[in-house]
Amino acid sequence: MEPVVLLLLLSQVVYRVDSARCPSNHILPAIPHWYQSGDLLIGGIVSHNFYQYHTEDFKALPSWDLREAPETILKFYQHILALEFAVKEVNEKPYILPNETLGFHIYENYYDEKMTYQTTLELLFKSHGFIPNYKCGTQKHLIAIIGALDPENSMHIATILDLFKIPQLTYGSFASEENDAKEFFYRMVPNEAHFYTGIVQLLLHFGWTWVGLLATDDHSGEHFWKTLEPLFSQNGICLAFMERIPPKVQWDDLADFTHIIPNIDTVFSDVKVSTFILYGDSRTLIVLNGHFFLGNISSDNIFGKVWILTAQIDFTLSGMQRFWDFHYFHGAISFAIHSNKLLGFQAFLHDLKTNGADENSLLKFFWAQAFNCVFVNGEESREVDSACTGDEKLASLPSTVFEMDMSGHSYSIYNAVHAVAHALHTTHSSQANLRARRSGKNFEFQDLQPWQIPPLSECNTHCRPGSQKKKKAGEKFCCYDCSPCPKGKISRQKDMDDCVKCPEEAYPSKDQDKCMPKQIHFLTYEDTLGIILISTAVCCFLITALVLATFMKHKDTPIVKANNRDITYALLVSLSLCFLCSLLFLGEPNKVTCFLQQSVFAIIFTMAVSCVLAKTVTVVVAFMATKPGSSMRKWVGKRMTNFVVLSCSLIQAGICLVWLGTSPPFPDLDTHSMNEEIVFACDEGSVLMFCIVLGYMGLLSLISLTVAFFARKLPDSFNEAKFITFSMLVFCSVWMSFFPTYLSTKGKYMVAVEIFSILASSAGLLGFIFFPKCYIILLRPELNNKKQLIKRKK
Repeated sequence: MEPVVLLLLLSQVVYRVDSARCPSNHILPAIPHWYQSGDLLIGGIVSHNFYQYHTEDFKALPSWDLREAPETILKFYQHILALEFAVKEVNEKPYILPNETLGFHIYENYYDEKMTYQTTLELLFKSHGFIPNYKCGTQKHLIAIIGALDPENSMHIATILDLFKIPQLTYGSFASEENDAKEFFYRMVPNEAHFYTGIVQLLLHFGWTWVGLLATDDHSGEHFWKTLEPLFSQNGICLAFMERIPPKVQWDDLADFTHIIPNIDTVFSDVKVSTFILYGDSRTLIVLNGHFFLGNISSDNIFGKVWILTAQIDFTLSGMQRFWDFHYFHGAISFAIHSNKLLGFQAFLHDLKTNGADENSLLKFFWAQAFNCVFVNGEESREVDSACTGDEKLASLPSTVFEMDMSGHSYSIYNAVHAVAHALHTTHSSQANLRARRSGKNFEFQDLQPWQIPPLSECNTHCRPGSQKKKKAGEKFCCYDCSPCPKGKISRQKDMDDCVKCPEEAYPSKDQDKCMPKQIHFLTYEDTLGIILISTAVCCFLITALVLATFMKHKDTPIVKANNRDITYALLVSLSLCFLCSLLFLGEPNKVTCFLQQSVFAIIFTMAVSCVLAKTVTVVVAFMATKPGSSMRKWVGKRMTNFVVLSCSLIQAGICLVWLGTSPPFPDLDTHSMNEEIVFACDEGSVLMFCIVLGYMGLLSLISLTVAFFARKLPDSFNEAKFITFSMLVFCSVWMSFFPTYLSTKGKYMVAVEIFSILASSAGLLGFIFFPKCYIILLRPELNNKKQLIKRKK
């Protein structure tokens, strides 16, 4: 408010000029105006009339006769009434301007540059006619000018007022950078740049990324387009087209009017574009609406579109279009300039009357067009059907012609008058603190009503979640193909540029549109497979214990004593422990079970294989010792078998101690082996030591198989090498098939394969070595005696 105060002080400086004689004739024709006297005067330049210019043929001098029938934007007459109402309010409050009255002088500029310059000069120097820099006729104490509505003419006004240091307050919303540098230029509406962000947010909210733009073919339209296009690119929105609409229409007949926008048919034939942004002023909407009514565009191509209108555009019809409507723009979304309901304004409009004879030529012209009547004198009124009475009511007019609620532009004019009045009050006040402060309010989107389902407005359908965008060669970035996400990746939102990997503890869903948490996976006692393995292990253990009990019961029989009874017991105990150690691999892994699993299994299995090797060596040595003079007799007995079992077992125990001391097994969550599960298993710690342990057992098994194979043809009565050969063949076959099977399975099935290998190889040893002997002991006891053995030997 302080700059306004200073400028008002400057504007009150009295200039001394030499007296000059003002001419009596007018250089230019009189312009419609409305003057109300006052001690202080506010000038107003409004725009609610415009001309449909005819094409100049340059065969005659330009004539003012072409300006006899302007088009009137009837709704904009409220701007004039808002200024009058504001001045009336100020004058009715004497504490604002004590001992002074406020007047106004309002001119129409017809949206025309020449008229704008003329009206500005007349406001400065004379009521009618003028000589620049000379005040002729009625003297006016002009303190400020309110206007204009559009940016171009506002700039023309500012060019003149800046020279005379008179404040200008505009009431239109625009982004004219040229005026920002003017010292005496003030905006009553925020800069247009605020609407750019709102448009982008609105488009993103509804997913309208393929839109069309229709803008006026002037500096403002070009500025709007150049400012908006990079914002669109940054937010993934593309312009399908940008069509320019001329701000001034030149036409001589209907054919000329339908070709004002040459490419309009092509624009609306693109079915993929359902959202249109319209930039300009109310004349732009009037021209476009007229084109729809009078042109050759198919209605099917126009209906169903979403229109987004900027704040400068008001839904209004001209006088010629008063009987039309806006059904082509039903469902449009319009940004609005802030307004408010003022106490007494509607009553002021209700009481408005005219007799057609007052000095307000603007009101007379508006009244005739609004009510479609003619002002006549008393004698002529009898012969005219549509004579104006002056008592018609504005409230009876449709809202497309005139609104009773104060519009945003009118509210800006109202605030401008009060800003000037309070600035004058502050100027004349002795108080140091300024009581008048400007108040700014943020613009908000109007609540969107559910009157329609937002249509699609995009170059192509969105890429669904689970896919990613793939650029089309030679097309804008809004036009793209969609390709499924690569295996192992997902996209949660539509139109993702790239798919992303799920975290290690999750996996892609079937549609690859979200990450599913992986379930922890291990072989439990409750699983069907776990129950089968436990049952098998327990059964095998019980059978082994039964065999051991049978052998111990018949320990003095020849068949039990024939091949080192102590080694037989040790082998049976080792096999029973082998069956039990398989249970360490079941259940949830922990530090103890992981630490013991492989080592206990390796040592016990090595002991069992060592016992088999010792029994095989015993058979060979026993028959070699029967030869006369054989030196092998000293090896017959327990000493050799004990040495074989202990030495082989201790070597394996040493290997296991090194393994556990350097890199022991530990519980581990494997997130990579399986796509949809986390494998909870024991990590071997050192793969090398694990291979050495298994390799050592494999070496002992091969030695046992080899020795037993060569001893298989010795006499049957004393020879169990044949059965050892079969058992070791099964044992080696099981463990040779174990490695490829183990490496090809994942998760709990790897553990199941190892348990199965332990059970199968142990059962093979138990079955082939001990079941034939149990058969003789239990079913053929007559064969289990020394005489029979000697007889069979013979």
